[in-house]
Amino acid sequence: MTLQNKIDFAVVLRVENANPNGDPLNGNRPRTDYEGFGEITDVAIKRKIRDRLIENGETIFVQSDDRKVDDATSLKDRADKALGKKLTEEGAAELACETWFDVRTFGQVLAFKGKKKGDGVSIAIRGPMSVHSAFSVEPVTITSTQITKSVSGEDTASGKKASDTMGMKHRVDKGIYVFYGSMNPQLAVKTGFSDKDAETIKQVLPKMLENDTSSARPDGSMEVLKVLWWQHNSKGGQYSSSKVHNTLRDTIQPDGSFELATLDGLEPEIIEGF
Repeated sequence: MTLQNKIDFAVVLRVENANPNGDPLNGNRPRTDYEGFGEITDVAIKRKIRDRLIENGETIFVQSDDRKVDDATSLKDRADKALGKKLTEEGAAELACETWFDVRTFGQVLAFKGKKKGDGVSIAIRGPMSVHSAFSVEPVTITSTQITKSVSGEDTASGKKASDTMGMKHRVDKGIYVFYGSMNPQLAVKTGFSDKDAETIKQVLPKMLENDTSSARPDGSMEVLKVLWWQHNSKGGQYSSSKVHNTLRDTIQPDGSFELATLDGLEPEIIEGF
């Protein structure tokens, strides 16, 4: 049975002395908006969710190379092996949703090249779960530190250290970030996203930052504080997602505390971070 009730959710997380999402076009500095608020893109958030789903044993289409659990060499290779090449567009979309958890959750564009130029086809699958980018509650302070490698990455004619021994490392000193999302039952009908799938996401969100460490994000430098889960009493929902999310957005404090505004007949389940 596909998703029966509209769901809204929010995740409150803490960052301390870590780079939560580097910008490759800005020297990998932590992402910020024009007003200095920290940002973690929705793409980065979905990557973390997908990685936790893989660890849970779910079959995922968009796998990162360092966490790949099959022998596919590309997304096209993975699609070809699972879907074959003789399916109709409708059949390929249906099978993709049945096969991969993230496709029936987030949606996906499956692009296939034809034998002749112009014969290719793109299959767009619209998923029922949307995720916003995360933003900090207040502007963040970024510290940049120059670092020096002890060994050159390549030989030099002079035998001295190469230029690549010098570099920079950036971090957010401290910040509370929040992101929001929702699940749409009308779109769930088209992909087969179920109540069970929603429950899986609910179990994964408090753990989304576990096993996600790197030199830029050491263990313990990022943690989920709270997950707020609003389950409406109908497919259409009792309130708009904007109105639901604003009950948190308008009250959350820079230390991560909040006092939710009330909505008649809709109380969130508040889940502690892992």
